[in-house]
Amino acid sequence: MADRRSQVRARTYQEIRQAARDLLVAEGVQAVTINAVARRMGMSGPAIYRYYDSHDDLIAGLTAEFYHEVTAAVADARVPGAVNLVPMSRALRRWATTNRAGFRMIFASPPLPQPPGPATREDRKAAIAFGALFFDEVAEIWDQKGFPTPKPASVAPALRHQLERYTVESGNRMPPEAVYVFLNCWIRLYGHLCIEVLHQIEFAISDAAPLFEDCLRELCGWLDIRYYDENAG
Repeated sequence: MADRRSQVRARTYQEIRQAARDLLVAEGVQAVTINAVARRMGMSGPAIYRYYDSHDDLIAGLTAEFYHEVTAAVADARVPGAVNLVPMSRALRRWATTNRAGFRMIFASPPLPQPPGPATREDRKAAIAFGALFFDEVAEIWDQKGFPTPKPASVAPALRHQLERYTVESGNRMPPEAVYVFLNCWIRLYGHLCIEVLHQIEFAISDAAPLFEDCLRELCGWLDIRYYDENAG
């Protein structure tokens, strides 16, 4: 009987999240309220609170679900023993352009307030797991062959202090100058995807795929790795 109750509860969790996703896709994140989700499910608003403690808790769960999906999509693009930044980046773009509402929610919305201390909430842990994919890939490139980095003296002291802090927080996988390159790679990749997914380039460009490939060529140059065209024979 206990197993049956657990299964019913798990199905209800999933149904709640699916209702929330449907609202997100149809009307945007502002439409994902406890009462709106409850109406879609034929439940009362208070009944939802048996599954989620608050609206923030519901949004955190939905955010985590999207992070899990994109993390799986990017991880599945990796080939053991290969340099995987290019296929991982393409997988991220494919997910982003086919899950625009999810991308907006996890990458283009203000983050929910986090409690102090170690990450314990589901969405924060999922975000850290996603970020580790790209950080670890660049760190692996650094370990295997290195890549060009700026001279320490060329980095503004205020920025260098922040890089040093993040270097320690990320386990000293790379020196601050290499972390600087990694962050610039992520800014370039993230910036392109935001512009494309949020339709901010369509005033001039209807197909942003060639621009994305230019972005990848640039990243490959920064990291001194080979760019390849996935459509080449």
